[in-house]
Amino acid sequence: MTSAAAAGVYMLSGNPKPAAQNGRIAFAGINLAGAEFGNLLGKHSKDYIYPGREQIGYYADLGFNLVRIPCKWERLQPALGEPLQERELALLSQAVAQARAHRATAVLDPHNFGGRSLLEENWRTGHLIGSPKVSTGVFADFWGRLAAAFLHQPDVIFGLMNEPAGLEARDWLAIANAGIRAIRQTGARNLILVPGVAYTGAHSWLSSGNTAMQDVEDPAQNFILEVHQYLDSDSSGTHDEAVSPTIGSERIKNFVDWARERKLRALLGEFGASKDTQSCAALEDLCRSIHANPDVWLGWAAWAGGAWWPEDYRFNLGPPKNGGLRPQTRILSAFARSIKA
Repeated sequence: MTSAAAAGVYMLSGNPKPAAQNGRIAFAGINLAGAEFGNLLGKHSKDYIYPGREQIGYYADLGFNLVRIPCKWERLQPALGEPLQERELALLSQAVAQARAHRATAVLDPHNFGGRSLLEENWRTGHLIGSPKVSTGVFADFWGRLAAAFLHQPDVIFGLMNEPAGLEARDWLAIANAGIRAIRQTGARNLILVPGVAYTGAHSWLSSGNTAMQDVEDPAQNFILEVHQYLDSDSSGTHDEAVSPTIGSERIKNFVDWARERKLRALLGEFGASKDTQSCAALEDLCRSIHANPDVWLGWAAWAGGAWWPEDYRFNLGPPKNGGLRPQTRILSAFARSIKA
């Protein structure tokens, strides 16, 4: 096992960041959705959109210091093993630049659930990484190219993959380690987020076999785990109401205990709550639990902001049309500001 915790200081682009020392919450973040939306043949600003200055500035003003940017592997690299698509890389780079301009750390998030579709099949069928058509090698190639593009950019974190699903944990471990090797071979020392399988749920971390992730290998010793946790009846984030006011802290407890025992740290990369009273109480409970366990948690990124969410989307954290703050955003902002207090 190569534990990031053993390194003592988490580094962004090779430079120690004092706020990320062990034992402190460093990141209070927001997922800014949009670049993962739409038909893969669609056009930017019509079918999908990267976050811009206005959205990033809104959350920066509320105290958020991390922006997770969902994007699509297919758009960034339409043909496997080939160079990244220049225009798409430029759009992603612009979003990263806006985050940095607002003194926020950016997370690159290929939002692909452990696989991708293929140009030569007209994007019709998805294939898991490690399958004959999407090998571990092409995944490593993709990350080598993406890491090289952001090699010298401070405050950029590499999220290996959003919510791998349909893979066995040991198979995913080998894939993740290959991706990490490819990143490090470029000379990049950026912090890497490593998820587990089964949608990387904290609640199912032990039962899904993700204990295998204690064997992540990083030559730079600069990785942490990424887990997600929703508060509804099946932890899917597809229902409005949280199960109880304390369901968040209850669902992450076993993961926290496991990680602490192994001196591993983590980011809660997705979680969300509706605006009803019980869900807001559950959201506050979850945040309180994270901030009470900074030896395990390096931070969090809530779901979700983004310019194109419907006004009535249950997890919309954006500014409401009537002004003010949504109740969930107010809770999150208070915790975000507490980091700097």
